[in-house]
Amino acid sequence: MLQRTLGNRTVGAIGLGGMPMSIEDRPEESRSIATVHAAIDAGVTLIDTADAYHQHADEVGHNEELIARALRSYSGDIDDVLVATKGGHLRPGDGTWTRNGRPEYLKAAAKASAKRLGVEAIGLYQFHRPDPDVPYAESIGAVRDLLDEGVIVMAGISNATIAQIDEANEVLGGRLVSVQNQFSPAFRSSLDELRHCADLGIAFLPWSPLGGIKRASEVGGLHAPFQRVADAHGVSPQQVTLAWQLSLAPVVLPIPGASRPESITDSTRATELELTSEELAELSKDS
Repeated sequence: MLQRTLGNRTVGAIGLGGMPMSIEDRPEESRSIATVHAAIDAGVTLIDTADAYHQHADEVGHNEELIARALRSYSGDIDDVLVATKGGHLRPGDGTWTRNGRPEYLKAAAKASAKRLGVEAIGLYQFHRPDPDVPYAESIGAVRDLLDEGVIVMAGISNATIAQIDEANEVLGGRLVSVQNQFSPAFRSSLDELRHCADLGIAFLPWSPLGGIKRASEVGGLHAPFQRVADAHGVSPQQVTLAWQLSLAPVVLPIPGASRPESITDSTRATELELTSEELAELSKDS
């Protein structure tokens, strides 16, 4: 697979988002584990999870534990696999999402995540979402302390503005390695953040990168060009979507969520798809 840089690591250009394996409508665990195995077989070496990827209030860290079990049961070499997790977002069990960016909470959450993942130090830890009740610098200060203490190896942030990217990088002493924001054909409001990361050499991880593209032939509009290009190449619109995102900057590392082996296997083929400059221009139009 095409390789890209994330901090001091080199990873496959397409990652795997673990959330669909643990929230509402999640599949049987055996299928989720097969999905993780299929991803690694296809060259995926970045797996993204979070302690908040669960459904019920009493199962915090469900996805982290699932990913850990999948890796332990994989028959091949997993030394190159980087597991990234997040903290600061919570699910009380009623379907809502809440936030807690207090430094003491984040430090405890990171240590709990490391235990669930079965690692001495988390490869990449990301502050999941800003907490309006806690100064951003204080939350990031906790991540800095985790980095200095060796609880985590690399630090990232998620759902951040340009100003927050710069603030986080300053608090971390220039050690911010990744930004994970929502970005897809239907949700392009983080394009400026993507470009800012490219200027800084910081990895940009689009979450929900397919963003409704499965309904491309039905909804038309922004999605229709992706279906047309897919038809021309004889591939899925998902592959076209990811190939387009990869073309936007060398720092882009999409992490499509998947809960079926065939889904992530199809997504990884985006790294082999060559789109013309005309096709890329058409896909980049926002209307």
